[in-house]
Amino acid sequence: MRTRTRALVIGFAAAALAAPVVTAPAQAASPPPRTGFETTNGARWTTQPEEQDFLSAVDRDSSRVTMSAIGTTAQGRPLQLLQIGTHRTSTTMLLICSQHGDEPSGREACLTTVRDLAYAKDKKTLDFLARTTVLVVPTANPDGRAANTRTNSHGVDINRDHIALKTAEARAMAAVIRDHKPEIIYDLHEYGATSPYYDKDLLALWPRNLNTDNRVHAEARTLSESYVRPGAQDAGFSSGIYGIWTDPVTGEPLKQVAGDGQERILRNTAGVKHSVGLLVETRVDPLTPAEKKDPALNNRRRVGTQLSALTGALTFADERRAGIKRATAQARLTGFADRGPVYLGGADNDPAEPTEIIQDPPCGYHLSSSQYADVEDELALHGVVSHPRAEGAYVPLRQSQRDLAALLLDERAAYHLTTGRPDTTC
Repeated sequence: MRTRTRALVIGFAAAALAAPVVTAPAQAASPPPRTGFETTNGARWTTQPEEQDFLSAVDRDSSRVTMSAIGTTAQGRPLQLLQIGTHRTSTTMLLICSQHGDEPSGREACLTTVRDLAYAKDKKTLDFLARTTVLVVPTANPDGRAANTRTNSHGVDINRDHIALKTAEARAMAAVIRDHKPEIIYDLHEYGATSPYYDKDLLALWPRNLNTDNRVHAEARTLSESYVRPGAQDAGFSSGIYGIWTDPVTGEPLKQVAGDGQERILRNTAGVKHSVGLLVETRVDPLTPAEKKDPALNNRRRVGTQLSALTGALTFADERRAGIKRATAQARLTGFADRGPVYLGGADNDPAEPTEIIQDPPCGYHLSSSQYADVEDELALHGVVSHPRAEGAYVPLRQSQRDLAALLLDERAAYHLTTGRPDTTC
């Protein structure tokens, strides 16, 4: 693992995890707001009303922030998107916070990051925002957050719904990805440790799905191994690769317990959709007797770990923007000419079996009228091009989302939406 070439140019609340020192810009009408987590020094998490007041204040006070509704949950709670940036920029980074409602530390890190970017006056941060648009979904699972559950109000794990798009939450995120085409998708989670094999402060993992373009895959690994993990380590936190148990003495991998190549998981969906995706997981469990006695200590460590890793991710976006842009742009064009295989299984560390490979993909898929009526909305949300016809529709594979189209419509794909009729006339 190489070290980063220079320190992050942007300052965050991670510096103290207490009252952040932020100077309001000229347009600000009031002092920068603070979260409920900050005002209680980590004794409790920010409540939903506090979050709304906080975000409304940021949106009102900062001309570089735009807040919009991107959907509504089954229980009527808003799904919101914050867009931070002052110009049309070269790089877009999307933060998805707390897809699992009982994993709050990522949400807290996202909220303070929104505030710090919104109110910053220093030249380095302003230069960063002139080149980078930061999109933030601060609470990706509001109903689960209210119930303190992993799933949404229908009992669905949203992070297993990024292909089928049955939930309002996943549909909203798919539309954001389609409309903004972020070069980077950063997904914040938490996990329970299994000591001594699986107990780092921070774990990270890139897209393992084999349909991820090699250039995008390389950038995602660089994001993890050269920026996010070193960012955490620079702040004094331990780190590892998500899903891999390691020997506590030698550090050698022992077995894989999670982190496969399923296309329906956001970090893999991101790769298939040609974005540099990364999953980050911070440890929930108390580390010391003091943390067991005082939950606020544990809570501050959890959020501090998220913030240090996010600092590394933003540094990555700033330092490697040319390479990121080149890799994602080339990947998005490849589908128009690619005639290579489509992978239905396997991962970057688990070669696909012959039965998991479409070696000679068809030209496209024909859908009947009833099939198209069932999946038209999902295809559109995914940004998959389809051509309506008198009797249904035709979905060509010569398009940017070539591999995704096959994963959605081929009967051999594990999570296909419907079984299209292959067109082999090309």
